Amino acid sequence: MTESRLIALKDRFVAAGWHLAISALLAAACAALVFGLWYPGAFRLLAGGQSLFLLVVSVDVVLGPLLTFAVFNRAKGWPHLRRDLAVIGALQLAGLVYGLHTVYIARPVALVFEADRFRMVSALDVYEPELPKARVEYRKLPLTGPWMLATRDAEAGAEKSDALMMALEKGFDMGQRPLFWEPYDAFKSVAVRRARPMKLLLDRYPAQLNQMASVLAKHGLAPDAARFAPVLARGDWVAVLDAQGNIVTFLEADGFF
Repeated sequence: MTESRLIALKDRFVAAGWHLAISALLAAACAALVFGLWYPGAFRLLAGGQSLFLLVVSVDVVLGPLLTFAVFNRAKGWPHLRRDLAVIGALQLAGLVYGLHTVYIARPVALVFEADRFRMVSALDVYEPELPKARVEYRKLPLTGPWMLATRDAEAGAEKSDALMMALEKGFDMGQRPLFWEPYDAFKSVAVRRARPMKLLLDRYPAQLNQMASVLAKHGLAPDAARFAPVLARGDWVAVLDAQGNIVTFLEADGFF
């Protein structure tokens, strides 16, 4: 390989390396936004935000530097080269913005206690026509992590029939309907009564006994003092409750049995 070709190849690696570094810094800033505000704590897993964000960002971060490596050639002249790099940067930025928008509209806005389970509700899941009918504090979906909510019972008669028809025909359960949203704090005692003893979950998954017991101990909760309720989310999860109905942590397990 001639010296000029070696220099050109080196230039391409350097340019692609700088592009990769800039892309990584931008991705880190986006990660702070996504996991710091939209998908905080365990919700990055419960709502699938981590896998969705990594898919979007990894493609964007890798594709830009690869394109830079492919087109970078000083022989083109700086005006031509700057134009090529500007097009690549614009395409990469557009892809990142589109990806962030996808992550944004799929963000979790509420963890809702329904009857005997919790439901992870994303912005896409909400029956938005009912937002103006919700309690005042729930009429605008949150941007800084999901609310802790519960659903009130539907009133006998027309409201109960409507709730049934909405679930069967349109696929909107009560936890997805702002009309039924109430603060979870008022339903903690109900959640404790309807949750199941942790011993049942530990007996169900003996292979995970030590791991689950370790997680409980980390949160200062004895197995005989804890209860659990299944969570409708991305994957199989259960919410672990203390005696007061507070959600202490989440465990990855199927609680529907």
